[in-house]
Amino acid sequence: MDEVEVVVAHRQRATLRVGDVFLKVDGDPAHADVEIRAMSLAPVPTPAIRWHRPPVLAIAAVPGRALGVLGEPSPASPAAWAAVGAAVRRLHGAPMPPWPGPGLDDVAAELDRECAWLLDNAVLPDAVIRRNREVAEAALRPWRPAFVHGDLQITHVFVDGDEVTGIIDWSEAGPGDPMSDLATLTLGHEERLDDLLAGYGGGADRDVIRGWWSLRSLVASRWLIGHGFDPAAPGCEFDVLRARM
Repeated sequence: MDEVEVVVAHRQRATLRVGDVFLKVDGDPAHADVEIRAMSLAPVPTPAIRWHRPPVLAIAAVPGRALGVLGEPSPASPAAWAAVGAAVRRLHGAPMPPWPGPGLDDVAAELDRECAWLLDNAVLPDAVIRRNREVAEAALRPWRPAFVHGDLQITHVFVDGDEVTGIIDWSEAGPGDPMSDLATLTLGHEERLDDLLAGYGGGADRDVIRGWWSLRSLVASRWLIGHGFDPAAPGCEFDVLRARM
């Protein structure tokens, strides 16, 4: 019998691996619904769905290995990063899903809310929070919505050599700012941005991507702390924020 591996677990959801199948258990059925629909629409490699019996979604493992992990250098080649950039470009150029995504006002309100919490709780020096709030302003501009993954962490992209073999975890997908995907993918791996954009092509705004690095790190910190993750680990969100100083 295959062993059960706990991939990630917190109060909102858990992901288990049994052999070549991942079991995603989520208390909100809307997340699985979005994931299933998004994977059916995305013009990039995605996992095969084995079955869906709420609250469990079973998907097949994808071949290859993750592009990297936050806090460690990516082992992938520049060509692999360029291939990922080309895949993300295909996604952003595809017809958008028919459900709404977050708007500019929503993003700005969440950013202000999370910055206030960080300041009130002295999670980081005030100067670090305020400087990154200034940098994040570059991301707070009207954008042309595209089909975005919404949570394109480096661990959600798999490659085999220089080929993209799968992109996983689509529960946040929908219309959104394409620069946010590029920023999330290179968060803590700023040195790989040139490789990514070599495959993505024109139209990327580096100032906006930098703004999203700060914005995502500020907004994510409270959630990470509250769910047992450590944004202060080397190379993670707090280091991203300090690097802007």
